[in-house]
Amino acid sequence: MTIHQAQIKDLNVLVPLFDAYRIFYKQESNLEASKVFLKDLLDQNKSIIYIVSINNKAVGFTQLFPIFSSVSMQPMYLLNDLFVDSNHRSQGIGEALINRAKQLCKEENKKGLAIQTAFDNPAQHLYERLGFVKDTDLQFFWKN
Repeated sequence: MTIHQAQIKDLNVLVPLFDAYRIFYKQESNLEASKVFLKDLLDQNKSIIYIVSINNKAVGFTQLFPIFSSVSMQPMYLLNDLFVDSNHRSQGIGEALINRAKQLCKEENKKGLAIQTAFDNPAQHLYERLGFVKDTDLQFFWKN
């Protein structure tokens, strides 16, 4: 298993994984829109994406977005996306991606790493096992 930071040259292997991630969250497949979206993020350094490969085949990714805590006046990362191909789950890939994200936070002296996920995402057990604590102090509100 190898993990590397995605670059523009990785778009063709990243797009199908990102599309599968969106399908997991009940969105319709849209490879072209996924490619445009990811290309924009990578071109403008709006996120950091790590890709996991096994035998030179991309099997998972995570995407981190820089955010800031006004209260502590410190930068941090939001792990917004984490996906492992269904044929490669339960092999430690998600854990390896999260550990790489945690390592980046330490390398860059960030306040920490926040994870945003669906209420029913079974990966929450992994997050808790890796030391993440569910925030009970904050509420998020959304308006479209």
